[in-house]
Amino acid sequence: MTAEFPLAVHALVYLLHTNRVTSSQELADNICTNPARVRKVMAKLHGAGLIEATRGKGSGYCTLGNKDVSLRTVLEALKEEPIAMNWRSGDIDKECLVSSGMGAIMDGIYADLNKGCMAQLDQVTIGGINDQIFQEKEQ
Repeated sequence: MTAEFPLAVHALVYLLHTNRVTSSQELADNICTNPARVRKVMAKLHGAGLIEATRGKGSGYCTLGNKDVSLRTVLEALKEEPIAMNWRSGDIDKECLVSSGMGAIMDGIYADLNKGCMAQLDQVTIGGINDQIFQEKEQ
C-alpha cells in the first residue's frame, strides 16, 4: 500500500462531506499535499467511476454520493495491494533449503495477509469514516 491510499480516502471523505465540486488546490490544502499529487490520484478514482471530474471554469471533482464505497474498492481503484514486496530473500537455485524455500513461504504469508486485509477493508466505508469523524466532534 502506498501513500496514495490515505490521500484517496481523505479526498473521498472530504468530497462526500462538502458535497460540491472541489478543486485540486482545495483538496491539496485540506490533505496537506500538492495539487499535482491530488490530480494523479483523482484521475485513478475517476477512471474507476468513483468520482466525477469537471473541466473548464469551476473545474474540479465531486462525489457520486455513494456513502457505501468500501476502502477495498478504493484500494482496487488504485490498483494496489495492502502488502506488496518488491524483494525476496534467498535464491531458488541455492542448495540450502532455507535460501531456496524462503521466497515461496513468504509469498504465501503475504497472500494470506492481503486476503485478511482486503476482508477488513471491505467492512469500512467512506460514509462510515465521515460519520465517525463528525460523531466524535459532536460528543
